Amino acid sequence: MRKVPVTEAAGMVLCHDITRIIPGREKGRAFRRGQVITPGDIPTLLDLGKEHIYVWESEDSLIHEDEAALSLARHAAGPGLKWDQPNQGRVNLRPVHDGLLKVDVDQLNRVNSLVDIAMATAHNNRVVKKGQIVAGTRVIPLAIRREILEEAEEICSQAGPMITVKPFQPLWLGVVTTGSEVYSGRIQDGFCSVIKQKASPFGARMLGQVIVPDDPFLISHEVRQFVAGGAELVLVTGGMSVDPDDVTPVGIRATGAEVISYGAPVLPGSMFMLAYLGHVPVCGLPGCVMFNSVTIFDLILPRIFAGERISRSEIVSLGHGGL
Repeated sequence: MRKVPVTEAAGMVLCHDITRIIPGREKGRAFRRGQVITPGDIPTLLDLGKEHIYVWESEDSLIHEDEAALSLARHAAGPGLKWDQPNQGRVNLRPVHDGLLKVDVDQLNRVNSLVDIAMATAHNNRVVKKGQIVAGTRVIPLAIRREILEEAEEICSQAGPMITVKPFQPLWLGVVTTGSEVYSGRIQDGFCSVIKQKASPFGARMLGQVIVPDDPFLISHEVRQFVAGGAELVLVTGGMSVDPDDVTPVGIRATGAEVISYGAPVLPGSMFMLAYLGHVPVCGLPGCVMFNSVTIFDLILPRIFAGERISRSEIVSLGHGGL
């Protein structure tokens, strides 16, 4: 790049976008990279406060900001993502479908540790919509040294794509509602409607609901019946506290399922239980799911519908941000 006075720039090639800002109204590109400056452009540039501009002088060891940002985006993007064209040195990534955003945070931190590179993403394991911006990248100067860009590109793709969007998979859902007061008809169940409302956007297909008293044998039997009948997810509601009559955790354990966690560092939702009967997740849902708008259920449900098997260490990690 070469810095030249605007008054001497006619006929030269601009090597960076120039932004026009009208306070309270708009911010946009007034001049684009690669534009040949004409004599008529000089007054406009001066009105934008530009007494000098940078014009491009090619050098093999330097990569322009637009080209660098586009290359970074392409290397970081995995399945489920597309990238925009560069705009003022920045390239955005957008999902091509609704799904679960996956970010390799370690890779991201390593890339951002390199000098002159910036890559920002939405949080890992967030539900995202088709077309929304989920990541953006750029380099800090107008041109970056080739060897730095190549190092960043290698980090972006060496352990698989840094950023992906996993589609949700429709699952057959069985609901076991516990509680002697509900079973006897003294209290009307309000849990199933909440579950349908939360699970339907991910493609849940109701296999059915059964209501059982607080009996661990019956709870265990109905869970196994649902799995035998093709359920791909079983939710057991109520009876998850430490009261003597709350026997849902005992019933889930009695199925022979592998219990990943009983209890979670999320409030509300600390009495949540996650187990797997073979490959089928079985979740014990505490009463807060019925009354609070956001609970641990809202953190776990999208991951299940994205086909992920959740480990105990991942449950433990929810404590940071789990309030």
